[in-house]
Amino acid sequence: MSSRSIHQGLTKYALLGLAGMGVVMHSAHAQAPMTSLNIYSARHYPTDEALYSDFTKSTGIKINRVDADDAGILNRLKAEGTASPADVILLVDAARLWRAEVDGLFLPIKSKTLEAAIPENLRAKRSDTGGIAWFGLSTRARVIVFDKLKFKKSDVDTYEKLADAQFKGKLCIRSGSHPYNLSLFGAMTEHLGPQATEAWLKGLVANMARNPTGGDTDQIKGVASGECGVAVTNSYYLARMMRSANPADKATIEKVGVVFPNQGTWGTHLNIAGGAVARHSKHTDNAVRFLEYLASASAQNHFANGNNEWPAAKGVSFDNAALKAMSGGNFKSEVLPISAVGMNQIKVQQMLDRVGFR
Repeated sequence: MSSRSIHQGLTKYALLGLAGMGVVMHSAHAQAPMTSLNIYSARHYPTDEALYSDFTKSTGIKINRVDADDAGILNRLKAEGTASPADVILLVDAARLWRAEVDGLFLPIKSKTLEAAIPENLRAKRSDTGGIAWFGLSTRARVIVFDKLKFKKSDVDTYEKLADAQFKGKLCIRSGSHPYNLSLFGAMTEHLGPQATEAWLKGLVANMARNPTGGDTDQIKGVASGECGVAVTNSYYLARMMRSANPADKATIEKVGVVFPNQGTWGTHLNIAGGAVARHSKHTDNAVRFLEYLASASAQNHFANGNNEWPAAKGVSFDNAALKAMSGGNFKSEVLPISAVGMNQIKVQQMLDRVGFR
């Protein structure tokens, strides 16, 4: 993403190490008025630009943005301490949000608008203040793709079946330590218990067609090429390929089927992208206002149509044909507290180490 002029109203301390972290500060104005907002974002999606500009147009609040990966943002917040200019933190994945909350990087949020819009299981309640630590703002399903010539949907209609002997040498999946998988495995721990989950993870390792490598798109392509028979991916990667005009992507999609697992039991695992107010925010009212905007129908539709994510807010409809096609228009999702899933990540990582899941 190209750099824009750096907002002069941010403190000099907040700008130290900018180049070393690979982050970019965005702003279209040379001075920082009182109606400004500083956002640290791990959302690396160009389509989000419209969200920021629409918010500014409707409120007059200018946005300055730091873009980095989740780990970079958390490290930056810790290094900046009370000097941090951050107001809003946008992270991708429940495990990362949980880590930031545990590290004391968020302020409690009290907003009737957000609490009315976002389901209780997609937010984390603080035990110390009664406020909310963070809210999920969009969701993505962890789905299974399969080779349509070799398998049928009923072969892979649960996550548990991925450990079956019929898939020996046929499973492709990214690193077990990636937050997308840590969250899925954390959810499985809630559903099955630690002992059964570890046995299941051992079965996944035994069934791998190759060592975990690449991202979710690589797993989909592995199935299409015949290197894998089944794979696990976040839904928005699949939807992106379904909407692509690239002939290679179209050919890949023709060869794979998709399953939303566990429709007969607890439902398909959902992960989230979420937001919080930074602990040392200087513009807390504007920060909450921005999060409320992201829960609005217009912003939620943008998440769906712009980045192929499902809305987190209740009762929001959307027009993304790829999302509707892959899910048949509707699917059952799990209703575990997403914060509980995040809390399992340390336990899950220990399991992964024991079973040799890289």
